[in-house]
Amino acid sequence: MNVDEFLSHVPLFGSLPPDEIQDLSAALSHQTIPAQTLLFLEGQAGHDLYVLLEGCVEIIKALGTDGERLLGVRGPGSFIGEMSLFNPGGRHTASVRARTPLRLIALPRNELESLLSRQPGLAYEMIRTMSQRLEESENLTIRDLLEKNRQLTQAYTELKAAQEQLLEKERLEAELDVARSIQRSILPHARPELPGFDFGMLIEPVSSVGGDLFDFIPLKGDRLGIAIGDVSGHGVPSALFMSLAYSLVRAEASRGSAPVKVLTNVNRLLMDMSDSGMFVTMLYGMLDAASRQFTYARAGHPPPLLMDAHGDVTCPPMEIAQPLGLFDDMALDEQTVAIPPNGRLLLFTDGITEASDSNGIVFGQERLYAALRASAGASAQGICSAAYDAVCAYCGDLTPQDDVLLVAIQAQ
Repeated sequence: MNVDEFLSHVPLFGSLPPDEIQDLSAALSHQTIPAQTLLFLEGQAGHDLYVLLEGCVEIIKALGTDGERLLGVRGPGSFIGEMSLFNPGGRHTASVRARTPLRLIALPRNELESLLSRQPGLAYEMIRTMSQRLEESENLTIRDLLEKNRQLTQAYTELKAAQEQLLEKERLEAELDVARSIQRSILPHARPELPGFDFGMLIEPVSSVGGDLFDFIPLKGDRLGIAIGDVSGHGVPSALFMSLAYSLVRAEASRGSAPVKVLTNVNRLLMDMSDSGMFVTMLYGMLDAASRQFTYARAGHPPPLLMDAHGDVTCPPMEIAQPLGLFDDMALDEQTVAIPPNGRLLLFTDGITEASDSNGIVFGQERLYAALRASAGASAQGICSAAYDAVCAYCGDLTPQDDVLLVAIQAQ
């Protein structure tokens, strides 16, 4: 199809007589444009009207900015650049980019003005086309605004939900801080006083509140009741169960009963009062200042470690022992150890021995023995700190995965 025949099929020029088509064809310049070429930029001055013979172009508003929008795609037979010819200042109102390779013809401004003066009906056809494009642009703008409004509404809803979650998280954190303070307040703050003995204690919960417990209960005749326990699980449920177990142990131990009887009574009360399925391992013992003997009952809890004045560490013999809160008729392990002069006794929870490194290898009993031997010259409190520091160094960037509790007794 030659240019004259093509122009006669272009809607804009379809009403022109043959002689005008021939004159128009003679005034046109032919151009070939590669794909992705910018024909002109928004805001630049324009001088020609372009008619596409082959290929497609993109009409783009605010090109290269955050507000960039594709207004439309024009194909063969379309004319572009007309707005600059009628716009005050002669500047393009949008950018045009070749989507595909193009073949087009350009009509200079003066030729177009001369053609319009001879064929005024052509102006109506241009206005009609420009009006259609304006309507399409307005509809596209409305669709974009509706979509942005939907996105903003969704974003507002998500932001509101996130804000509510944040407020709820802050509320829970505040409640956990209060719970942590309450829990810490019921555990001993100061080391007990007993003639001939020094004491150390260290507790590090893995979460805001923990399930480990310990207590010092003054008894008649220069004796001291010492309890240490570890509730199953972590977090708030363990903390609540810990508070219950702590209260029961303190109440029963204050009667001065033997350790086996204390733990037996605590187990009975836990079975009557709780059906949560939770349990607590516990060791409760009575330390006699005069004899330096520590008589204890063990309910599924790790046994104490005894260290003499030379730094040798031993573990007392063990019998079967079951946790509190699981069985009506449980097995308890009852033992008596004598703490030699300048000797130490360490009570602990399994958060120490079960702490693991990045390879999942636990700290274990032997490393605890080594940490105790390395702290042979330390005070009772220093022993607790040294053992905990050894665990933290072993775990590296990891933190212990369970609550850590240490109670040290040193005979002077």
